[in-house]
Amino acid sequence: MQETQIIREPIAYEKVPTRIFSNSEEASKAVANEIAELIKTKQKAGQKAVLGLATGSSPKTVYAELIRMHKEEGLSFKNVISFNLDEYYPMQPDAIQSYWRFMKEQLFDHVDIEPGNFYIPDGTVSPSMLAQHCQDYEKKIKEAGGLDFQLLGIGGNGHIGFNEPGSLENTKTRLMMLDQSTRVAAKSDFGGELTKVPKKAITLGVAKILQAKRIVLLAWGERKAPMICNAVEGTVSAQNPSSYLQKHANALFVIDEAAASGLKRMKTPWLVEDVKWTNSMTKKAVTGLSIGLGKSVLKLTNEDYNDNGLSDLLASHGNAYDINIDIFNQLQRTITGWPGGKPDADDTHRPERALPKKKKCLIFSPHPDDDIISMGGTFQRLVDQGHDVHVAYQTSGNIAVSDEEAHRFLEFVVDYNSGFNVENKETLETYKEAIDYLNNKKDSELDSPTVRLVKGIIRKGEAKATCRLVGIPPENVHFLDMPFYETGRVQKNPLGKADVKIVSALIEELKPHQIYAAGDLADPHGTHKVCLDAIFESLKELRHKNYMKDCWVWLYRGAWAEWDIHEIEMAVPMSPHQVMQKRMGIFKHQSQKDGVVFQGADSREFWQRAEERNQATAKLYNDLGLAEYEAMEAFVRYHF
Repeated sequence: MQETQIIREPIAYEKVPTRIFSNSEEASKAVANEIAELIKTKQKAGQKAVLGLATGSSPKTVYAELIRMHKEEGLSFKNVISFNLDEYYPMQPDAIQSYWRFMKEQLFDHVDIEPGNFYIPDGTVSPSMLAQHCQDYEKKIKEAGGLDFQLLGIGGNGHIGFNEPGSLENTKTRLMMLDQSTRVAAKSDFGGELTKVPKKAITLGVAKILQAKRIVLLAWGERKAPMICNAVEGTVSAQNPSSYLQKHANALFVIDEAAASGLKRMKTPWLVEDVKWTNSMTKKAVTGLSIGLGKSVLKLTNEDYNDNGLSDLLASHGNAYDINIDIFNQLQRTITGWPGGKPDADDTHRPERALPKKKKCLIFSPHPDDDIISMGGTFQRLVDQGHDVHVAYQTSGNIAVSDEEAHRFLEFVVDYNSGFNVENKETLETYKEAIDYLNNKKDSELDSPTVRLVKGIIRKGEAKATCRLVGIPPENVHFLDMPFYETGRVQKNPLGKADVKIVSALIEELKPHQIYAAGDLADPHGTHKVCLDAIFESLKELRHKNYMKDCWVWLYRGAWAEWDIHEIEMAVPMSPHQVMQKRMGIFKHQSQKDGVVFQGADSREFWQRAEERNQATAKLYNDLGLAEYEAMEAFVRYHF
């Protein structure tokens, strides 16, 4: 989809107007354009534009576009007054996690808004003054004329602002106890330590949010899909505060296709509109029908199709028997134990190719563990079947190492030098200084260059250990250290030419027959997407090269989600032994076990998520009537 503006008309089968964009960038530009038009309209009328602003990952691209419009198109913010939704409590304004600091770094420091015209709840106000502070905050909004536009994100539990599940429609601005799921989701911003995440926050009340003249809620990614579906298709409930927007006369949900994946028009579009029965749509309908009825594909009947809104499919494609056979055969052909191609195979329907028998395979891993977590069984099988396998770790992954883990390794170096009488006083002092730095590190401070280097070395060592286990020679292991990542913080730089050049140079050097890349865009902080964009840009540059004509690109998913069954083009089965072998490979990444920094709201460790996901994929194939395997890794082919 290529929408350039938000369309406000409601859509009949959702209870709140909802616009779906192909990606968050296009969606963010559309929202930024609406905000800019509001600001300019108010300017022409000599009025103030009163904005309610949100923090978190969702609005960052909106703010980046507003900054671009200010610098390149002259958009002025001199007539803007803004009020932020919330702030952790207690929280110092200079802390890395502070929303005061977030807003200044993401927007205010880059535009010409008047210093006294933006307001953020004060995380330092004394407990005795909190109630008065909250009343005064609402009073300021009223004195400004009320909110012309309120920008919202949505939490994994449906919260808006920090109005957690259970918040009533008439709640005012107040101090809120944070839900445990909210604190766990925020843990990565606090060094991976849940004990450091505040238990409370000041939040604008639901009532004041709903008084805004216009509300736009943003949501990106598959992890938001369940709550989005509940909010726009379900009933209004305090258990999902975002559902209150159903009662607003001028609210809009702006979401990407991943966040929209649970909506009826996405899951079963044939129930809400006429569809073209392409092979892809037919496969989606038949597998969905099979799963929904709990019947294998080959057992579906004409009555099943007619009773579930698929009579048009029967009319265009014939009877159920013929459709079932076709889809079953397509599913069967996706299963292969030879991801690099089966020697001397003559079945042209299968996704792999027979020649050359020994392929050069390049696995791109955004972080130093995504290769083994996401496709460890396929990784091992490619090596065991004699292919020339290379792994490229795109980033250092250093911010995902806890301070405690870095402290342990630094002490090891100091003790090692002392125990073996290593005479290098300068190096020893550097490491001692790093230990002192960690001992005295404040929440407002980023890791020092030495600490970041140590954390990167830890992750590099773990990746090397995994490669040894799998059987990859050291010369086939590539650490790219893409520059966009090396900021020392969760917020990364945009993808740059230098990043693309690094990826292109490796592809050009190796000239691979197969490329494997992470298509897991549910990654909570966007690193996977930037890494994938770098690969896509490289493929655009290199696509005219002769060797690229023989190169197949396979996309895998990570620990967060799996491809839908109708999307899968290659499924690699795993035996119980191979599942255990993959688990051992994941265990090599000790810094990512137990107290992992970026665990997210899911309490399972990465090996548990990977196994359960792979086993679920195998079960799904079996439920559809195909062979039963212990586990499966799934891939979708990218055509460039």
